[in-house]
Order: sequence, then structure tokens, then C-alpha cells
Amino acid sequence: MERGRPRAIESPEKLWEYFLSYKDYVKNNPIKVHDFVGKDGISVYREKEKPLTLEGFECYLFDNNIINDLGHYFSNLNNKYADFLPICSHIRKVIRMDQICGGMAGIYNPSITQRLNNLVEKQETKIEGEVAIFKGIDLDVSKNDSTS
Repeated sequence: MERGRPRAIESPEKLWEYFLSYKDYVKNNPIKVHDFVGKDGISVYREKEKPLTLEGFECYLFDNNIINDLGHYFSNLNNKYADFLPICSHIRKVIRMDQICGGMAGIYNPSITQRLNNLVEKQETKIEGEVAIFKGIDLDVSKNDSTS
């Protein structure tokens, strides 16, 4: 039996239910981007799909008076949330998949998607060179004879 305050989210199944509600909300409420088209510059609003984010999920939960921070659940604070770890891991994977697939399809900005998901290709540049040594030339200025 647990002591202390009851959890704001009572079960992993409830967390998954909240996530599915968030996902449904995000995908059914695209971002409206103001644009101008045609030679006359007619004002239009284009709909752009929103990506899933963990921050967005937390904001969704806060806006719906459920919880304001999922940190304890995802980090398993004091080993009190071990039963939530599999669903938290799955939520992270669903978010990552949405961002990567959206970036690859050009729905989201690919470079931001790459950075957010640590997909940036890292290349090492190695520059090698040699210093030419001139034999027979004395560069010691203290030896130069200034009496001419």
C-alpha cells in the first residue's frame, strides 16, 4: 500500500489513454499559417500538421487540469513509478517516430527534426601537414652581425 499523496495519473493505462487523447487533439487541430497567394496576393490560411512532442503532451495535460509535469513518471523518481516505465518508453518512441517520419516526408522541418532526435550526421575532419625545416639556415637573430 502506497503512502503519501495519490498519483495524479492512477495507472499506466490511464497515461496511455491521456496520450491517445493528446495525439488525437494534435492531429485534428493543425497549425494555421497565414500566407499570400497568386499575383494579387490573396490572403489564405494553410493548415500544417503539428508534430507530437513530450512538451506538448505535458501542456495538454496541464491545460486539462490533469498534471503539470510528467518528470516523476518518466524518470521513475525514487522507484515509485516503475510500473509506468514501459508506457513512458512507448510514448517517447511514438513521439520520436512521428517527428522522424514527418521530417522525412517533409511535413516538418527536417533539420530541426534531426537535431531534436540526435540524428545529425557527425563527421570528423582531420587536417594533417608537415612543417618544412630549412637545413643550413640559422634563424637565431642574436647571432646576426649588425656591423657592416
